[in-house]
Amino acid sequence: MSETTNNSFIGKAAVLAGLPDHKALKAILAWNEQALTDATFDRNELTLTVAADQIRAALQTVQAAGYNFFEDMTAVDWFPSSPRFQLSYHILSHSYKERIRLRAFVHEDVSSVESITSVWPAANYYEREVFDLFGIRFEGHPNLRRIMMPDDWVGHPLRKDYPVEGYR
Repeated sequence: MSETTNNSFIGKAAVLAGLPDHKALKAILAWNEQALTDATFDRNELTLTVAADQIRAALQTVQAAGYNFFEDMTAVDWFPSSPRFQLSYHILSHSYKERIRLRAFVHEDVSSVESITSVWPAANYYEREVFDLFGIRFEGHPNLRRIMMPDDWVGHPLRKDYPVEGYR
């Protein structure tokens, strides 16, 4: 997408209609149209929601489409909503001069997704941080252990149901 636009598109259908030539969107649709569950384009930034069990493959797909830089990833706890957790991955393309966000929602009873360290090794510490603070496991991570809290710490302090003063 080479030109700036002030348009906002909320919802998958609106984004598909409004951005038919967006490279990341086209790549995701060509790879697995059913994996794309929602989309938003606001403030000149595209957010694609994909099924949690497809997040690594979706990130590989946008990487192959020219999105060459993993910026960061984080989580949000939407307690008491279900699915409870949202993972957000921020990806840049230097050649397209744009940022996209891929996100996946993770249910509390599952609370694990595939690690993306095989796609972007820089995700290593971000995944460890999310594991440590939210308790979301990353299957296939090369060294999934606490990074901020002591090894003997009980619980995950950024969960919304974590006691303000900790467990006693």
